Amino acid sequence: MSAPDINAVREYLLDLQDRICQQIEVADGGAQFVEDNWQREGSGGGGGRTRVLTDGAVFEQGGVNFSQVTGDNLPPSATASRPELAGRSFEALGVSLVIHPHNPHVPTSHANVRFFIAEKEGEEPIWWFGGGYDLTPYYGVEEDVVAWHQTAKEACDPFGENVYIDYKKWCDDYFFLKHRSEPRGVGGLFFDDLNEGGFERCFDLLKSVGDSYTKAYLPIVDKRKDTKFGERERDFQLYRRGRYVEFNLVYDRGTLFGLQSGGRTESILMSLPPLVKWQYNWQPEVGSPEDDLYQQFLKPRNWLNL
Repeated sequence: MSAPDINAVREYLLDLQDRICQQIEVADGGAQFVEDNWQREGSGGGGGRTRVLTDGAVFEQGGVNFSQVTGDNLPPSATASRPELAGRSFEALGVSLVIHPHNPHVPTSHANVRFFIAEKEGEEPIWWFGGGYDLTPYYGVEEDVVAWHQTAKEACDPFGENVYIDYKKWCDDYFFLKHRSEPRGVGGLFFDDLNEGGFERCFDLLKSVGDSYTKAYLPIVDKRKDTKFGERERDFQLYRRGRYVEFNLVYDRGTLFGLQSGGRTESILMSLPPLVKWQYNWQPEVGSPEDDLYQQFLKPRNWLNL
């Protein structure tokens, strides 16, 4: 089994951040990312490279972060399900991103790829990869969701016939608001604790997922960015963004890990949308386009008829 190569992971992640930012800027056509380099304060070390795009022609806000942090002990969010990690030093590095469009007919998207290694003198290191991506439409279009999942499947296919099926189900289960009893969106891929088959295989899988994100998302952006919308659609978008905030602050492992490990709050919370609203006990009108999202899209489905 090949030993973990943290430098190779770092080089890939930095290049991935560069490529995604370049492609998002081209798709937007009106704004560029502003870069903020930072060093981690407090216990532990490391830092990161945060890039944020605001008030673009297509995207209201987008953040693409690279971070690499170290510490003497993993936070509770990492050790709760894996007590064998307690007392180990750690290094965590990854790229995480969230893109919030202006147009309610363009879905919000999220992606994350990451690597963890936990070490203790005299013992073998414990390492794993994690990541994935998911799509959160406000007005669902079936052909877009099918294409999204088809690209996700193609990224997984070289690594086993059940990889997409397993990671798709994991994504459906993970991006679920238990207190609302509803999915956050239409899913995609999610995986964690990946070390089966050795470092090289796992790293190749991570790269395949990371490289496929813009292939899955940007064609949808291009198709829907010029769709006309009005105040009704905008209000619904802002209302549904509330679900995004609720998930990230209550359940998201990356958010909890970052906050509990003393990460940089501004970079961690850049995933939140710039504008959002909550309405007490709001319900969609039966048969409306908003109701269609709930009835047809916010339910786990076999989008590819596998």
